[in-house]
Amino acid sequence: MDTTVSDTKSSIDRRALAAVFVRLGAFAALGIILLYFAIYARGFTSSFNLQNVVEQSVILTILAYGMTVVFIGTGTDVQKGGIDLAVAANAGLSGAVFVTLLNLGWPEPLAVLAAIFTGMAMGFLNGLAVVVFRMIPLLATLAVMNIASGLELTITENNVIGVSSEFLSTLQFGRFLGISALAWVLIVFTIFVAFLMHYSPFGVRLYAVGGFPEAARAAGLNVGRNIYFSYIFSGFCAGFTSILIVSRLSASTLGTGLLLLPVLAAALLGTVFSRRFVPTIGGTLIASLFVGFLANGFQLLGVSSYWVSGVQGALILLVVALTSFAKKSEGA
Repeated sequence: MDTTVSDTKSSIDRRALAAVFVRLGAFAALGIILLYFAIYARGFTSSFNLQNVVEQSVILTILAYGMTVVFIGTGTDVQKGGIDLAVAANAGLSGAVFVTLLNLGWPEPLAVLAAIFTGMAMGFLNGLAVVVFRMIPLLATLAVMNIASGLELTITENNVIGVSSEFLSTLQFGRFLGISALAWVLIVFTIFVAFLMHYSPFGVRLYAVGGFPEAARAAGLNVGRNIYFSYIFSGFCAGFTSILIVSRLSASTLGTGLLLLPVLAAALLGTVFSRRFVPTIGGTLIASLFVGFLANGFQLLGVSSYWVSGVQGALILLVVALTSFAKKSEGA
């Protein structure tokens, strides 16, 4: 009897230690990769390049925040919980709406609100499919992704639509205290989402719904309403990001769907940089910057962009495998 208990305890200790090594290994890998780029990629550590990576990562990071909130509200187990495959296409649709309305002479504030409303409407559609029609989130958001892509092509007639305004120029080139406007957007948005998810009663309830839905129901929480919110917030992130995309390109873009893979990689990788392998805003921020620096380092080394997509896909497979192992270890 005592021997059995001792063996069980020893097995648990080994598994818990393995879970710790997974976390430490992720940070070690991050440090080694950045050090390699710092040594061999010319100009990687220059202030101009570092600022450029941060600015380029703003779009990826905010979209990844939307995906992270979906993970939080629909299940902290990223393999069995919800997902929002429509978030990148949603940003493209919202951007098309924004640019079209500006070119029609709409005031900028109204065009901004319309873009954000479009994103949230697509998020509501995701929630409707998942909560009301009880569709599998993977299939539901895949369907909404195609709806958003089709609407975008209809609005733009498969063309890139250019636009310019003082507001967009300020977003693209403006600076305050030596920091670019896009970087300030990332700082403020990160503080807002982190407070909402980690320091407000609402965030606590959302984690409860995602992690323990049956217990949340027993406690009187409206699980469906919280799931709706997570998808609508992801849509809000898509609509908000569409304005940043237009400001960087001075036009709408038909390629936002290509952002889905890095967004998914950042949101999933963020769980490895978080405590207990639970999605967090801080973990997603680290992961998004890591994905941004990875793409930038490859570019400076002259490595084909095709390899970047391959590495991002490999990261998704690795993260899902590691988090599955770590969660089983901690559960044991």
